[in-house]
Amino acid sequence: MAVDLPPDYHPSADEEYMNPHHLEYFRRKLLAWKEELLLESRETLEYLREENWQEADIVDRASVEADANLELRTRNRYRKLFPKIDAALRRIENGSYGYCEESGEEIGLRRLEVRPIATLSVEAQERHERLKRQQGEVDF
Repeated sequence: MAVDLPPDYHPSADEEYMNPHHLEYFRRKLLAWKEELLLESRETLEYLREENWQEADIVDRASVEADANLELRTRNRYRKLFPKIDAALRRIENGSYGYCEESGEEIGLRRLEVRPIATLSVEAQERHERLKRQQGEVDF
């Protein structure tokens, strides 16, 4: 179903939660984010191809290698986002997007605006993090 969104549209709490406009807004946001990550990955590959790896000065070479290592770590984190973005897009398609996978409650527009791949409400996320910290404390 094609939904026509005004260019300046942002979801509002005054609207029905996860109405077609909300879903289309977040679908576009997720697709744009995915495209941005792909573009940045391509730019990193290009940078790595073009970089002069044969710097004569050892300090310069170390600096180039450190920069490349940081870029690769960042891109690796991005790579891990792709499956989460795809899962969020599937949730939009099946109608479960925007609802906590633990409680079924609304995740909330503000949280989704900041973290469109969120699967837990703030309360459920806090419980999850508390449990992880407690388990971590037991391990010591």
